[in-house]
Amino acid sequence: MSRRAVVVGAGLAGMLAAAVLSEAGVAEVLVVDRDALPGGPRQRRGLPQGRHAHLLMTGGLSAMEEIVPGVSLRERLLAAGAHEISLSSGMLALTPEGWLRRWRRAGPVMLTCTRALVDWTVRAAVLEHTRVGVRRGAVTGLTGSAGRVRGVRVSGPGGEEVLDADLVVDASGRGTRIVGWLDGLGLSGVRSRTRAVDSGLVNASRMYRVPTGAERFPLTIVQSNPYVSRPGRSAMVMPVEGDRWLVSCGGTRGGEPPADPEGFLRYTLGLPDPIVGRLVSGAEPLTDVHLSRSTSNVRHYLEKAPDWPEGLVVLGDALGTFNPAYGQGMSVAAFGARVLGRELARSGDLGAPGLARRVLRGAARPVDAAWSMAVGQDVLYPGTRGGRPSAADRAVSAYTRRMTRASTGSYAAASAIWDVTSMRASPARMFRPSAVLAALAGPPLPLLTGPPLTPGEREVLAGLDRTDG
Repeated sequence: MSRRAVVVGAGLAGMLAAAVLSEAGVAEVLVVDRDALPGGPRQRRGLPQGRHAHLLMTGGLSAMEEIVPGVSLRERLLAAGAHEISLSSGMLALTPEGWLRRWRRAGPVMLTCTRALVDWTVRAAVLEHTRVGVRRGAVTGLTGSAGRVRGVRVSGPGGEEVLDADLVVDASGRGTRIVGWLDGLGLSGVRSRTRAVDSGLVNASRMYRVPTGAERFPLTIVQSNPYVSRPGRSAMVMPVEGDRWLVSCGGTRGGEPPADPEGFLRYTLGLPDPIVGRLVSGAEPLTDVHLSRSTSNVRHYLEKAPDWPEGLVVLGDALGTFNPAYGQGMSVAAFGARVLGRELARSGDLGAPGLARRVLRGAARPVDAAWSMAVGQDVLYPGTRGGRPSAADRAVSAYTRRMTRASTGSYAAASAIWDVTSMRASPARMFRPSAVLAALAGPPLPLLTGPPLTPGEREVLAGLDRTDG
């Protein structure tokens, strides 16, 4: 295997790509990041969405564990305080079509914790079990030509230097400068292959201490409604490590949540069901309200470029970013790194002709699936910039709405949605005969008139409620 690979970005996508390269036998794998990386699970500057809710789905976690050798990331995360939530029974979820039931039958699970804990756990596991090195510095450009990338230029404390590499992986995230870097190599046609769809979503999040007696209260979510020609508004109470609740609100253009504590609480109470506000009204806040506006969907269709240089791969958010409300980003990053590993196993060498193009095309497939799911809903909100719903979008939206309504009282419909949401199946799962029949039949059970709480959970909610009803 070849001499050196350089990975730009020490986030989730970058560290997973580095692990793949090291396991493939690359002699030196060097990760370059402009941030000073924290020595524990702490928020860092280069991750603007890090303070908000992140869900690690079954499909993404399975891909990560396939990539990182000799360690169970699931066990590490749980030992550090992450929570394992069953999609079938461990949530209270109000959809645009009504409350989902909680089923006794098993379903897929997800892990809930802070994004900082996920990143730290993966980074620590990779550095412990591989030969990957990390260097601080800002990558300012690529070296080489339009036919082959030869390395990167890095600006660091000691000035600018060139790092030669047989393969460069851009995993620098939402803020990637890949289009400008390609311009510098003479590949200017890539710029026109970028699309952005922006619903104007603003996220507002705050940490609370879990009240005594509420330690086992279910994850609670009030979803936004894209079908009513009004701004989308949502909120979630999610258990995370350290006996804390991470409470995140999201609102699209015209329905943005405020940053002041009183307004934050009013926002949660003004949703179609006030359950989130009732819960947190009796909980102790641990932080201020943090806002983020880095939420647009951005897709760089690099795999469609007529010419692509050997020696350059783009993965994770640098290839496509999605509205974080849909919980897809971490899993898509893992799927892309897994594609890199499989293509390396087939080719046997970093310099194999066409390797970079094959990885790019393979990594684009899970990006496209996530993009279609996110954009297909975001274009329905008023004021969305960069796209309007097409006839196909409206047809898919109508079917998804019917499937969601069926899932309020049909296990077959609910399980199809869980499989896609957990990213252990593609969106095609929604069109299997059993799922289509469930959608057409509708919910065999009546709609719930309120959240499916147990008697003990009702008591907890009543004890925390400091509102006037």
